[in-house]
Amino acid sequence: MLDERFAGDELDRSVWAPWYLPHWSSRAASAATYEVGGGELRLSIPADQPLWAEGVHPTPLRVSGIQSANISGPVGSTVGGQPFQPGLRVREDQGEFRGYTPHYGDLEIRLRGTITPRSMIAFWLAGLEDEPSRSAEICVMEVFGTDPQAIGMGLHRFRDPRLTEEWATVTRPIDVSAFHTYGVSWRPDSLVFTVDGEVVQRVGQAPDYPVQLQIAVFDFPDRAVVKGAVPVPELVVSHVTGRPAT
Repeated sequence: MLDERFAGDELDRSVWAPWYLPHWSSRAASAATYEVGGGELRLSIPADQPLWAEGVHPTPLRVSGIQSANISGPVGSTVGGQPFQPGLRVREDQGEFRGYTPHYGDLEIRLRGTITPRSMIAFWLAGLEDEPSRSAEICVMEVFGTDPQAIGMGLHRFRDPRLTEEWATVTRPIDVSAFHTYGVSWRPDSLVFTVDGEVVQRVGQAPDYPVQLQIAVFDFPDRAVVKGAVPVPELVVSHVTGRPAT
């Protein structure tokens, strides 16, 4: 069970790792810019934040994210979660960290974001890929600044041959800069997605293995020209909860 309210002034490192897929980059280049205090986690991407996986990722990308587990093989191996292209090799060995890795249950996050046409925010559950096929992703929410009322959610099969791709955007009249609650009820063979307690999407299949939670804000420097001063992309989270299936 997880009931994360960010009550202190430090990130709980028994649950969260403050890097985004560091095995494909490095801890230094993937470190999140974040603050914890007042019952909130604030992830941001200041102007001087380095590119993630520079020279390897095909397009410029900056990320501030935390995740509740991470597994990788040694340097040079192909063992690691969420490879973004074929033949990717581990650049920095991360060993194994398992903070919170649910297998079915009810998961919920309350968040708000500051985004522009060149940024996005997201919360997703990803297979640990301790076996390559255990790779599917349950996308609870992702919102791009190009269309801030279109909420992406559903199932990405990736390398899981037992599943099929079933992902879509759901348009809701929300202000992403205000707090909203996004959730998923994950059971064998079903996923039910909610926004502010209302069911908005159902998927009739589901991964059958543990996942890690990932929360992140992204900046895509080459995607859009934003006139004037570009606001710092930010994702503010007030709580994350996970309860076992009953």
